Amino acid sequence: MALLNGHPADPDALRTLALTNYGHFTSMRVDDQHVRGLTRHLERLVRDCHTVFGADLDPALVRQYVRAAVGDERGAFVVRVTILDPGLDLGRPADASDPHVLVTHRPAAALPLPPLRVKSVRYQRDVAQVKHTGLFGALHHRRAAQLAGFDDALFVGPDGLVSEGGTWNVGFIDADGSVVWPKADVLPGVTMALLQELHAHSVEPVLVDHLSEMQAAFATNTTIGVRAIGAIDDTQLPTEHPALVELRESFLALRGEQL
Repeated sequence: MALLNGHPADPDALRTLALTNYGHFTSMRVDDQHVRGLTRHLERLVRDCHTVFGADLDPALVRQYVRAAVGDERGAFVVRVTILDPGLDLGRPADASDPHVLVTHRPAAALPLPPLRVKSVRYQRDVAQVKHTGLFGALHHRRAAQLAGFDDALFVGPDGLVSEGGTWNVGFIDADGSVVWPKADVLPGVTMALLQELHAHSVEPVLVDHLSEMQAAFATNTTIGVRAIGAIDDTQLPTEHPALVELRESFLALRGEQL
């Protein structure tokens, strides 16, 4: 069931989101009532609400709405919290300043997931630092990559620098066996931040033309954890590199915060 501000969502209240696609969200994997990086997810919602709506958001109230939607459900599932203003006028988005909290949830896949094969594409998400609902460009490139025989798209800027995937951050294991995160305009992912706290790493420019020099690559987000990338374009990459296994196991070992 979809809850809007803690109550069953009225379809009329969701019409604005469907017709304008203006809002922001975070998705959280819940494992037996615990969320890895829950505080960071709430901080993201507060931060992005200032950017998107110029309004304050009460994280304690958001958490209350999530608890109401989840109840005592056990197991693994993904909760999505979307912030929208049902009164938004397409001609006057500057007037939108009344954020509402929409909570939905769906089943989660068992981890770890199989390796990805990705196709590099020239693309930069709009307002990359915000996890916003404007997913057309990312999904369009994902679809094109899948039609070309890949699983997803890897975004590369006009300067040839690797940035991120459509709904995930990307990291690499370099020739020295060290973890490298691309220095680019990307979404500050919660899973990426958790891994950066746990493991030594560097943040450096990563050129798409130099990916063959990497020992391994991986995708990260809350729903997939640490997912190996087995191929980028024609470059094949090992999917069980020791550093990659260590990243994956450390993420899975995180207990998370109680909802």
